[in-house]
Amino acid sequence: MKILKFGGTSLGNTQRIKTAAGIASSNGNCIVVCSAMGKITDKLEDVAMAWKNNEIYTAINKLKYIENEFKYNCHELFKTDSLISNITTDIHSYFEQALNLFYNEKYTEKSKNFILSIGELVTSYIFKRYLSHTGTKATLISAFDLIRLNEDGEPVLQEISYCADNLTNFKNSGIFVTQGYICLDSQGDISNLNRGGSDYTATLLGAAFNAESVEIWTDIDGLHNNDPRHVHNTTPIRDLSFNEASELAYFGAKVLHPSCIWPAMEKNVPVYLKNTFNPRSSGTCINSSKDIKGIKAIAAKDQITIIRITSGRMMNAYGFLKKIFETFHSCKIPVDVVTTSEVSVSVTIEKDLQDKILINKLEKLGYIDIEYDQCIVCVVGDILKPGNVAEIINTVKHFDIRMISMGASSNNVTLVLPQNQKSKALKTLHTLFNNQKNLSQKSCLQTHS
Repeated sequence: MKILKFGGTSLGNTQRIKTAAGIASSNGNCIVVCSAMGKITDKLEDVAMAWKNNEIYTAINKLKYIENEFKYNCHELFKTDSLISNITTDIHSYFEQALNLFYNEKYTEKSKNFILSIGELVTSYIFKRYLSHTGTKATLISAFDLIRLNEDGEPVLQEISYCADNLTNFKNSGIFVTQGYICLDSQGDISNLNRGGSDYTATLLGAAFNAESVEIWTDIDGLHNNDPRHVHNTTPIRDLSFNEASELAYFGAKVLHPSCIWPAMEKNVPVYLKNTFNPRSSGTCINSSKDIKGIKAIAAKDQITIIRITSGRMMNAYGFLKKIFETFHSCKIPVDVVTTSEVSVSVTIEKDLQDKILINKLEKLGYIDIEYDQCIVCVVGDILKPGNVAEIINTVKHFDIRMISMGASSNNVTLVLPQNQKSKALKTLHTLFNNQKNLSQKSCLQTHS
């Protein structure tokens, strides 16, 4: 049994829904995780923002426009008037609940989460109905019955596995269709796994069901060795270890949700990144392989802030580091990169996590210096191979490097530099792949000489 996740671009219009349905049907018994149709979540964010700003009529008009988008796709998919009428009536019921909120309640984060859930709920419903329409046995199940968060806002794999055990007679149920991204919180209210969270849903279900594999279907041939938005001659990586993929996802690779690797790693379920528009491509396979050869990939994370904390006691500042990280923990702010000396610590956080309470607490521990508009560039691969770290540092010697850190897993080097140098740094570091290729060819020639 496989888990197949289709992203928003893979479900962006009627033809893409048909293609995705064909891929799902060819797999027989499987679970399909649906994201919202392309750009729908962004539009629902706009609806929620209008409501928050008390622009009720704007919110209503935007919501009706989204409903009409879904209905238009139904007319394209199903053709039969009676079937279209039945399906569009069901779709309207989802939107009617939202409209009732506008009229009867004030905006809250809880009600916003319901608005955002509509995209996945309606898309998965349409996908299931299309499978049934084409003769494929399919059952729609709710992500709200599968995934629940604990009090820390984290999904608990054991609880998801318990829910999975209750889905009896799976082999005779054809395809299960569910929603990505959305879930319930510890109080039973609608919540979500943050943007891009459908990947996370897929790997959580993959681990819970002890799946044969998880396939994440998107619009490119796997994870590339650099950011194709900045570097032209990137290539797909055919194999990655779980650790390598985790580093790349966390430090900016847009194809993967940062949290989605750990459930698959926990149960050793391979994850495939596939292209809906080129399904014959092998894509990228992420598994437990430890066959690390050379430098694998480069990723970047934007909008980073550096915070430097220098102890008031210049030497032997006992417990200084502990107090710093207790402060970040109390403010629930994660740290990306850390470099330390005896009397100072430099850390990076995401820009939108900047917090006055955090800064006030840190100022009690020592002198604070903050640098804004930075980015993280992460180089992943066989970093411990002699010469690799020196080559990386030599490649970026002309850039304004603010921090350098080697990951605990020894498969990455992380550089922090000004945001405006990111694109050029990615292009410059891409020469590492050419150097690596040339060294390999030279070694091969020497072997045969």
